[in-house]
Amino acid sequence: MKLYGFPASPNTWKVRALASYLKIPLEFEFVDLTKGASQTPAYLALNPTGRTPTLVDGDFTLWESTAILQYLASKTSTPLWPNDARSRADITRWQCWQLAHWGAQACGPLTFENLVKKFVNLGAPDQVAVAKATEAFNKEAKVLDAHLSKHKYLVNDALTIADFTVAAPLFHAQGAGMPVAPYAHLRSWFERVSALPCWSETAPQMAAAA
Repeated sequence: MKLYGFPASPNTWKVRALASYLKIPLEFEFVDLTKGASQTPAYLALNPTGRTPTLVDGDFTLWESTAILQYLASKTSTPLWPNDARSRADITRWQCWQLAHWGAQACGPLTFENLVKKFVNLGAPDQVAVAKATEAFNKEAKVLDAHLSKHKYLVNDALTIADFTVAAPLFHAQGAGMPVAPYAHLRSWFERVSALPCWSETAPQMAAAA
């Protein structure tokens, strides 16, 4: 299998980390987003959205990191993707929450405004966007922190791909200005998840821990 991606992106990083955890070999193809590599005809033939990551497994091509996580976890028998309907629905629920709220409204905008813009010289952060994303972060972090006050992990009190999904953006918390300090249960959970060797084995050099 080959994964096309940008190492510093949480979406690419979590896929590589999961593959490392599951001991699934992945040939990695660097797609330099800073140089427009995801917009080339060759890449767009694989992924018409022009985003990363993209997985190619033989004659099967799959984009969207959440789908890739589920696919990789389905390639082997693993408690990270339990074979029962309720557990999988619960995992998917947290992954949907990450896509719609945690990532799209909170972590993603903060990362773009405070970190990506600086990295690729796009100018100063838009303070209106930062304020809106910070408000969203606090709203969603309260939900996450309350859940984690009663549970060691997101689903069934055991590590699953839901944890990989939701934790990934927090690796850039410091540089992105994510206000994690008030959320002790969230921080303790992130410490447990981020301590897994698979993250350091696949870490981009620019990563900053929460």
